[in-house]
Amino acid sequence: MVLHLLPVRPPARTAGGLGVPADGTDGGPATGPRAGFVVGKAVGNSVVRHRVTRRLRAVVREELGRLPDTADLVVRARPEAATATSQQLRRDLSAGLDRVLGDRPPSQRSRS
Repeated sequence: MVLHLLPVRPPARTAGGLGVPADGTDGGPATGPRAGFVVGKAVGNSVVRHRVTRRLRAVVREELGRLPDTADLVVRARPEAATATSQQLRRDLSAGLDRVLGDRPPSQRSRS
């Protein structure tokens, strides 16, 4: 899987300059981290793609607490996700978040 993290959500744009956010919210503070999923046709047919999306959603739900409240995370499934177990997806997501958040143990950080 490939992870894309936006640590701080940009302010909502207004619809037609009327001062109303285009996303239908009141424009107030972020209510917590959000996650989105991209599971393309290369992963498999619609049944496989939906299964992968459900598994990813469950795995990401467990890890959302690690993200800042203003964060947006996009998880892009690669074709290998079609045959991966939930445990493998969990391990890969955790490792990817460690990488993008910088939560690696000191022994694994590169020395400069």
